Amino acid sequence: TAHSEEAPLFSDPFIAFHLDKTLVKKYMSPLLIGELAPDQPSFEPSKNKKLVEDFRELRATVEKMGLLKPNRAFFLLHLCHILVLDVAAWLTIWYFGSSTVPFLFSALLLGTVQAQAGWLQHDFGHLSVFSESKWNHWVHKFVIGHLKGAPASWWNHLHFQHHAKPNCFRKDPDVNMHPLFFALGKKLSVELGEQKKKFMPYNHQHKYFFIIGPPALVPLYFQWYIFYFAVQRKQWVDLAWMLTFYIRFFLTYLPLLGVKGILGLHLLVRFIESNWFVWVTQMNHIPMHIDYDKNVDWFSTQLQATCNVHQSLFNDWFSGHLNFQIEHHLFPTMPRHNYWKVAPLVKSLCAKHGVEYQCKPLLTAFADIVYSLKDSGELWLDAYLHK
Repeated sequence: TAHSEEAPLFSDPFIAFHLDKTLVKKYMSPLLIGELAPDQPSFEPSKNKKLVEDFRELRATVEKMGLLKPNRAFFLLHLCHILVLDVAAWLTIWYFGSSTVPFLFSALLLGTVQAQAGWLQHDFGHLSVFSESKWNHWVHKFVIGHLKGAPASWWNHLHFQHHAKPNCFRKDPDVNMHPLFFALGKKLSVELGEQKKKFMPYNHQHKYFFIIGPPALVPLYFQWYIFYFAVQRKQWVDLAWMLTFYIRFFLTYLPLLGVKGILGLHLLVRFIESNWFVWVTQMNHIPMHIDYDKNVDWFSTQLQATCNVHQSLFNDWFSGHLNFQIEHHLFPTMPRHNYWKVAPLVKSLCAKHGVEYQCKPLLTAFADIVYSLKDSGELWLDAYLHK
């Protein structure tokens, strides 16, 4: 890379993802090949220079306000409430037996444990809890590995690609379901139709989404692929953590439920978790702009691909504060309990530069997933049937 005094050595995404800039500079310095000549532009024409400068000022303000500093008691209490729910699920079957009502109630509690542990591992994965990266990584392995049975390396591999280029086809793995299962985004759907490609009946995708989307993602795909990922990439430490989850689960529930009962419980818990996970994570992205990467600035990249959901105690808890998806994407290492504090500053910057800041009710956000799939499916069909 090359840089000038006007353009910093590190890009906005790089600054957003890393805690220790001094350590990062140590590894990045060998990649510096020289300085740009004075007559060479330091800003790409596809990026809004004034917006970039204003966002960097906002970033400096955020750091001065201490909004990147975590309240560890918040995360400790969150972990404790997960553990309490986990124990309550086991006690329910141990005390009341394995009849239908306690079985379903226990499954609901365990599904809640999985969803909430998913939001908590997300905090550690984004280095939002401890000031040193290594502590975040270690606890991340415990939460995602022991509490959820998934590999931290798999999450890191996919999730940071998503954050770097959200909703950018072929760069964001979260939109890889296009075109094999769904036609996503207006432009991509029309392009697919014009190319006369049809892997699925996309004009009905808003209907079959309820079958192959929320109910199936975790139990029919993630549940099995994560083992392939860990073995194929030789992530033996992650695999060991994953096995501790399954060993604990089977040892505690097998004496109460037997083999068939424990397998049924596990699949039901994954079903609950899958629905919770898909609706929450997709409400912020699928209804938004999906296209090829246009190499726009960091702020614009995040705002065009994300939207927020109204704040409330329930919405904050239910979504793991991902109802503040815009703020999370702009400041991925920011502890989630501070999103509401930076939101007014982000709104002001959006208003200044004419950037749309979307925020909607929770149920509207859910419905918009379906409506956007319906719209893109109709766009595909129209392009498919016509020249």
